[in-house]
Amino acid sequence: MTTLTIDADGHVRDTDEDIRAFLKPPYNERPRLGAGSPRDGFDNTLGNRAGTRFVDISVWINSLEQGELDFSVLYPTGSLGSGWIREADFAEARASAYNDWLYHSYLNIDARFKGVAMLPVQNPDSAAKELERCVHDLGMVGGMLPEGPYLYGDKKFHPIFSTAQKLNVPLAVHAGGRLTGSYDEFLFDNLAQVHSLGHAFFQMKQFVSLMLSGVPEIFPNLKLAFLEAGCGWVSYMLDRMDERYRIRGHVDAPLLTKEPSEYLKSRNIYISCEAEERLLPATLGIIGEDIIVFASDFPHWDTEFPANIRHLRNRNDLSSTQKEKILGLNAKRLYGLK
Repeated sequence: MTTLTIDADGHVRDTDEDIRAFLKPPYNERPRLGAGSPRDGFDNTLGNRAGTRFVDISVWINSLEQGELDFSVLYPTGSLGSGWIREADFAEARASAYNDWLYHSYLNIDARFKGVAMLPVQNPDSAAKELERCVHDLGMVGGMLPEGPYLYGDKKFHPIFSTAQKLNVPLAVHAGGRLTGSYDEFLFDNLAQVHSLGHAFFQMKQFVSLMLSGVPEIFPNLKLAFLEAGCGWVSYMLDRMDERYRIRGHVDAPLLTKEPSEYLKSRNIYISCEAEERLLPATLGIIGEDIIVFASDFPHWDTEFPANIRHLRNRNDLSSTQKEKILGLNAKRLYGLK
C-alpha cells in the first residue's frame, strides 16, 4: 500500500468574520463579505446535520489522522463563489484577506496543510501578482480559478497562466456545486438535481474553453487541475472535442497543433476522482494513470471522508501501483510537494 497519502482537495470553513479580521478599511466595514452566496435557497446541510459544520485546525488535524493523510491541500468553502463579486477592488482586498487568514490559521501552524491561493480573477493582472505573493511569501502551492461569469480560455487570463507557469504551480478550476448564473439556475426544484449537474457542467465548460482556446499549447508547462466532478466525464468530453477538432479545428481551434486528448499525455492536466466511481479503471486506461488524484472534500455535506479513502484503498479493480499514484504520487507532482 502507498507510503504517501495526499488529499488533493480538502476545504476550510472560511466565514465573514474570519476574513474581516484581515481586511483593511474601508472593506472591513461592510456588513456582509459574502462571495457569490447561492441564491437558490436550498438547505444543503439538511438542518445542519450533513457535513461537519464547525471546523478549525484541531478538527482538521483529527480528520488528517483518521484518514491517515500526510498532507491536505486546502481550498475555501465560503469563497468558492468569489468570482461572482462584481467590484474588482473589493475582490482583490477580499482575496488577499482570505489568503492571509488561511496562512495564519492553518499553513503556519501545521506543515501538513498546504494552501491554494484565492485569486481575484476580476483583474487578471492583480490575480497574477497575488499568486506570486502567496507562493513566495506564504508558501502556497497553487491558485484557484473560482466559479464565475467567465470562460478561462479568454486570453485576458493569460497573465495568470504565465505567472503560474513561471512559478511552476498549478491552477485549479473549482466551483461551488450550484448552477449560479446559468440559464438553468431556477429550473430545478431540489438540490439533488442541481448538485448532480453543478460541478460537472462547470468543469466541462472550463475544460472545453481552456483546451480548445489553446491554453495547453501556449503554456506547455502550465499545470491545470479540474476538481470535484469525478473523472468519468473527461473521456466523454475528449471524444467530442477530438471529433470537432478533426472536422473544424483549423477554424475554431487554430492554436492547437494536435487533438485535445493528446495534450493530456503531457501529464500537466490533472483530474480528481471519486472513490466509488465505477468507470475509474476504464478512465485510467483511456487518459492514463498519472493525472488522477484523490480528494477528500472534507468537511462538506456530501463528503464521505474518511470512508471514501478507505474504499479506494480496498478496491479490488485497481492495482497497487494505480492506488499509489492516485492516493499520493500524482498529487505530489501536481502540487510540487517534497
